Amino acid sequence: MKVKDALKITDSFTKTKKMPGLSYSLPAWECKTGAKLAKIKGSVCNGCYAMKGNYTRYPAIKAAQYVRLKAINSPLWVEAMVAQIKNQKYFRWHDAGDIQSADHLQKIFEVCKLTPDTKHWMPTREAWVKDHLASCPDNLIVRLSAPMIDQPAPSSWVHTSTVVTSGRTCPAPDQGNVCGSCRACWDKDVKNIAYGEH
Repeated sequence: MKVKDALKITDSFTKTKKMPGLSYSLPAWECKTGAKLAKIKGSVCNGCYAMKGNYTRYPAIKAAQYVRLKAINSPLWVEAMVAQIKNQKYFRWHDAGDIQSADHLQKIFEVCKLTPDTKHWMPTREAWVKDHLASCPDNLIVRLSAPMIDQPAPSSWVHTSTVVTSGRTCPAPDQGNVCGSCRACWDKDVKNIAYGEH
């Protein structure tokens, strides 16, 4: 499938200045767990960046996210995603939004298997994903994100991320808010990434 045809199915991807490649976003309003956490003070989703700012200022951004959400059900979704990701060295799943279902997760696994030269990273707040990690491809790292600020990393998971008021390990704030040469989020040897509260 050509990229121009793939775009008709999935819509465009996110090209952030911060990260070393493309990323993929869905509407945060449709997060199964995150949308509930957004209403809880002290949670990492309270005041979610993907529910304000440019995400609401420009209607086209939100509209594109809903196109992507609907596209997951397309029988050509996996093929379309592969066509756009296969030349990427690094890819991030869901710079906004999250896993929608077990079927969605399995499709992501298939995309990763078909793009073996790409390192994939997927943060999630959907703890049920752990039950499916036995079939997770080697080139995908899934990090469970702790739901509350300053909450310890979930001990039952191998790879996690946390949001902290002090003691962050993510170097981005010290280098112009970009990843730069850091690839810790994609590195399976790094057990937890601690992001600073912002």
